[in-house]
Amino acid sequence: MNERTTTRRRFLGTAAGATGVALGAAVWGANQAAAAAVPGEATQRLMADKRSFVAGNFTLELDGVSAGFLKDADGGQAYSDVVVEKLGPDHIARKHIGGVKYEDITVNAGLGMSKAFYDWIAASWAMKFQRKSGSIVAADFNMQARSTREFFNALITETTIPAMDASSKDPAFMTIKWAPEYTRTKASSGKVTAPIATQQKMWLPSNFKLQIDGLDCTKVNKIDAFTVKQSIVANNVGDTRDALLEPGTVEFPDLAITFAASSSETWQKWFDDFVIQGNNGQESEKNGTLTFLSPNLQSELGTVKFFNMGIFKLDDDASEDANGNVIQRFRALLYCDNMVLSVIGLGGPKPGPSPTPTLPPR
Repeated sequence: MNERTTTRRRFLGTAAGATGVALGAAVWGANQAAAAAVPGEATQRLMADKRSFVAGNFTLELDGVSAGFLKDADGGQAYSDVVVEKLGPDHIARKHIGGVKYEDITVNAGLGMSKAFYDWIAASWAMKFQRKSGSIVAADFNMQARSTREFFNALITETTIPAMDASSKDPAFMTIKWAPEYTRTKASSGKVTAPIATQQKMWLPSNFKLQIDGLDCTKVNKIDAFTVKQSIVANNVGDTRDALLEPGTVEFPDLAITFAASSSETWQKWFDDFVIQGNNGQESEKNGTLTFLSPNLQSELGTVKFFNMGIFKLDDDASEDANGNVIQRFRALLYCDNMVLSVIGLGGPKPGPSPTPTLPPR
């Protein structure tokens, strides 16, 4: 039996049974009814005392070290599947539940977290998977801890980079999901603290810069939100209630980029050559960089590097401003083979150039 399985069983052996899952969970939100059966399906999802985080303040701890304040957090609830058996001699479909499962934990965070937090995300994108254990502490208005949700051996499943929009005035936040092998909730007390963001500036979606090889990106006004997904495979073990989680493949999304018609010449030329003429080999693909900038537009907060991009659609995208004036724009759709995330984070140096990944020829 491996060390991880032994550790989990030891923890479960000392926990106070099922009450350990729900201890102190009242501060995480109101109860919701169990999910109803889906007609025609053999199983249904039954939420075991599904609760949400209360509105307030949240801090994240990773591997025993504070990682900073979160905008909000949710998930991590335990649940099980209800299995409906075949009709028996008495013509009654008997039901029972399967093993314990745990919802993904979802958090929203800016660029003021610890460097370790962003390194965890970056490692997931690079398929250098890291399992992390930690906790999320929910605090009240006075920053007094009220509840803690612990998670164990978690793997990141999704990272959503918010839309970059030159007209937006609201702060930007990434949405990160991770799948824990199991969670525990307990009551907490004491003052909540986290690293002070002495060098952190507000992250605004209007403060960005896009560069793509050979293209005029000076008039780009919007990049749609995009999500990098990591598949997870549950590996059930016979003598434990909780499944071991194993990483699967990483899926990099397409990009949607909107820019002024006055800067469309280089884009149109690439589209005609790449799509219409069919010159779309790997040598015709492009690399690029999205840079997140501070409010004064002078400092870099982080970057996403794109590798082996190819254009596959280019549309007119006319719109009106607040005064009803028509603005002529174009919207390009690009695929991307690989992406690399680099964020300064608290306590981290300014990001340097990222090495170009070695990709197999197609």
